[in-house]
Amino acid sequence: MLFLTSCKKEKTSQENDEMSSTNTEMDGTKYTVDSKNSIVNWTGFKPMGKHNGTIKISEGFVNIKNDSIVAGRFFIDMNTITVTDLKSGDGKEDLENHLKGLGDKEKKDHFFNVSKYPTSDFKITKVDFKEGKTVIFGNLTIKGVIKAVNFPAQVSINENQVTINSETLRLNRTYWNVNYASKSLFSDLKDKFINDEIEVQVNVTAKR
Repeated sequence: MLFLTSCKKEKTSQENDEMSSTNTEMDGTKYTVDSKNSIVNWTGFKPMGKHNGTIKISEGFVNIKNDSIVAGRFFIDMNTITVTDLKSGDGKEDLENHLKGLGDKEKKDHFFNVSKYPTSDFKITKVDFKEGKTVIFGNLTIKGVIKAVNFPAQVSINENQVTINSETLRLNRTYWNVNYASKSLFSDLKDKFINDEIEVQVNVTAKR
């Protein structure tokens, strides 16, 4: 799959605006997500460096009508958070558990608290075409918080398969209550903070 590295800042809102919705049972041809070939790539930043990894997309679908996406929803298994820039035994497992919130009670909600919120999801609400690019609009749910986002993507559709490869977008994690070591929320961190913005790039393959 093509990995696109150009960076686009997504449009999202901290307000409780009414968000558009779509009927997930709209007419059209249904393609089922191939979980073995669908993944989220992530990168997180701190003053002295960064970490990156993946999260698996466990299931979902895309509906196609007249060679266009008319609906879709993807479920992300937060228990599969993986760090790919560290080796086993060299901090990899510790960071993965920290991100998942698998520790003592006071650390469970530092990042994604997978025991309480094992699944995130993205629900497509609209697909538009701007300046020669496909732009996908939808509602992203993380830790039970729903926010509207949109991003350019490379979309390929044929009789047997649909692929969606997003451009890299930046998400402000605090909008979804992922608040650990946020300099914008905690004033006493000095250089021990972690950037609010994370980069995310998504590859989805769905088959008939």
